[in-house]
Amino acid sequence: MSQARHRQRGFTLIEAIVAMVLLGIAGSLVGMFIRIPIEGYFDTERRARLTDTADTALRRMARDLRLALPNSIRVTAVGNVRYLEFLQTRAGGRYRTDPTAAGGGNPLEFGIADTNGFDVLGTPPVFQAGDHVAIANLGTGSGADAYTGNNMVPITGITPAGVVQFAAFRFPVPSPGARFFIVNQRVTYECNPDAGLLRRYSGYALVGTAQPTPPGVAPVLLADRVANRANACTMTYDANVANTRMGVVSMSLTLEEAGESVTLLHQVHVSNVP
Repeated sequence: MSQARHRQRGFTLIEAIVAMVLLGIAGSLVGMFIRIPIEGYFDTERRARLTDTADTALRRMARDLRLALPNSIRVTAVGNVRYLEFLQTRAGGRYRTDPTAAGGGNPLEFGIADTNGFDVLGTPPVFQAGDHVAIANLGTGSGADAYTGNNMVPITGITPAGVVQFAAFRFPVPSPGARFFIVNQRVTYECNPDAGLLRRYSGYALVGTAQPTPPGVAPVLLADRVANRANACTMTYDANVANTRMGVVSMSLTLEEAGESVTLLHQVHVSNVP
């Protein structure tokens, strides 16, 4: 009986404490080995997420900029905040410059107020409410600046035969390539490092000589976690003086989170052929 009672005794308190200490030491050693790989995984995942966010935002901006009305891009800064604005087109084509051989057709008139509209050469675009037609946009101070409205007029309709109609309007100068553009909205991108946000504004008045900073409409958020530093986002527009038919918009964006940061640079070629 005494031998049976001896065999049935459990661990002593000292034995239990020693076992717990040994398990704790083993757990600490295991944790030291796996902590660095786990932290590395989360750092990599965080950088990938930041890169994807920045890349998506810059690609969206590039897609919009490729539809900018020639010579309508302008950039300004208010403190650390950068604003990039342009008039966005949704269609375009070529207009008739001379009557047909039989003396018909609707060529676009210059020097006088055109009251008949003009024929589209080729497939006519589909009319949408709010469309404006712009001819030969040459930019600020040129006398043909869409922001002032002196070379852009609301479209009242486009006939099935392809005649673009509008109220009597005098376009100041013809396009060298007889090109027209249909403008449907004015767009502003705002990059605000102080607030950590990159936002897009649209749907405000097309005509307005002053660049709004910001426009008085609700924005759409493109990216958050913009680094809170002076050079976290830059937007520059380089219009080639020697070749006025081209320009380059350069954009850089820095996002950061939990000590990790990524910086992406994107350049967009824009056509300024009026």
